Amino acid sequence: MRKHIPKIALLGLILESNRFARSASLDDFERLTVKRGKILIDDARSTTPSIAIEFSAFVKAMDATGDWQPVPIILMASRPLGALQKAVFEGYCAEAISQLDESFDAVYLCHHGAMVAEHLHDPDGAIAEMTRLAVGPKTPIIMTLDLHANISDKMCHSVDLICGYRTNPHVDQNDRGQEAAFGLRQILHGLAVPKIAHVKLPLAPSSITLLTANGPLGRAIDFGQRRLAEFGSKILNISIFGNFIFSDVPENGVSIVVTARDDAAIATSLANEIATFIWDSRDDYVKSLTPFKKAIEIALNKGREPVIFADSGDNPGGGGSGRTTGLLSALLASDAQNILYGSFFDPALSQDAHAKGIGESFTAVFNQDRNDIPREAWDERLGVEAKVIGLHDGEIVGRLGMMAGRKLSLGLCALLEIAGVKVVVISERAQTADPVFFEMFDQDIAAAHTIIVKSRGHFRAGFAPWFEGSNIYEIDTVGLTSPVLSRWDFKNVPQPSFPFQTKAEWNRPR
Repeated sequence: MRKHIPKIALLGLILESNRFARSASLDDFERLTVKRGKILIDDARSTTPSIAIEFSAFVKAMDATGDWQPVPIILMASRPLGALQKAVFEGYCAEAISQLDESFDAVYLCHHGAMVAEHLHDPDGAIAEMTRLAVGPKTPIIMTLDLHANISDKMCHSVDLICGYRTNPHVDQNDRGQEAAFGLRQILHGLAVPKIAHVKLPLAPSSITLLTANGPLGRAIDFGQRRLAEFGSKILNISIFGNFIFSDVPENGVSIVVTARDDAAIATSLANEIATFIWDSRDDYVKSLTPFKKAIEIALNKGREPVIFADSGDNPGGGGSGRTTGLLSALLASDAQNILYGSFFDPALSQDAHAKGIGESFTAVFNQDRNDIPREAWDERLGVEAKVIGLHDGEIVGRLGMMAGRKLSLGLCALLEIAGVKVVVISERAQTADPVFFEMFDQDIAAAHTIIVKSRGHFRAGFAPWFEGSNIYEIDTVGLTSPVLSRWDFKNVPQPSFPFQTKAEWNRPR
């Protein structure tokens, strides 16, 4: 008898949506990832993939565990922005879903999970549902998601296995891609008939409280993994999702997703147990920031050890513009010294620096051309005298943390010296979560008195060799990712939810 080789469809649409940022167009995806067919599978199998690490890991794990017939349909990914334009969503579905049918043995969906569309609160769930309708009720559908996903019942009812990141900063994408592949192999061999249970809590915290190394979400994930080990082979996966509050959707809230091998009652019981553990520690999901004025005082203190600041209000990794200049202006006005600051998204300024050349001085104007972003008050124009001390084409490979081993294309980049501050300017919007943003200009992280990054939390993994604990400060700056929730006019987050309403209640299961 001829051996059956499973035919697996590979597709995905990745976007983390900040409702307060500008909409995401097709151009935004084309600037990062739009790959199909052979180009997509070849990238996935390369040693330094440019696509989502979990997608690459899934492909490589499937290659290593047996014969299969991959059908790479399409993978699209944009850097975090606002709502997905309706035409882009419809174009993706028209191309991707139309290629699915009941001839497939399985489908792999690579998503983020916190996407919003102009016309839909839950496009991730809609795609999962359409996929199910296309391939039929018996075809396994596997989905990988970011830890900040906003989970819907539609998602959970449409797929067979959800594998969510367990780390924040995200450094386990490779593991989760492999886990999804191993889970699919078990399902295809009849070793599991997955049953998913989903519990959502009225707990909608800001991302600054969702670190996993020493925060409450990390303790919850550890608790879940201990219970998984105790249940043994009865449980396929436990994923806990912290939500992405800036999506502002009815699906906001911490979610617990448990996939049992074949027993729905076990999945439901364990999901409720983990939810109770989290709810009982809900007060821990509130965190304060370092005040702006205090940050300037720290930067001016020459007698302390080196520190790293997170420009929390302007995190491109959460939809921030990467252009706010308030903190830089204050540092320059205070004559702060020996500071590395990265990275400002300003293609026009980078082009000006390249036109001048290394060693040349000129009047650097930040935000001189802001036609591609909303004219937010905090993206202020700033003109200063600067010297060009570094130029780069922006083609780099991540070295540490969530970007390690991934090919990055940042466009033309420059390093400017402005009084006592060295500023990295990039031409593709990205958060500075890896020391390579400074090291591409031969800057020594250890030699700087103060490092400042436009990032929220992922920098912690990339800069861990130099900074930990008390040497890390999250600064209360303005911008599209300010984690002070009272500053935003949320319209769709379920109410009551903690910490919006401290007396919010959850009906505990018996």
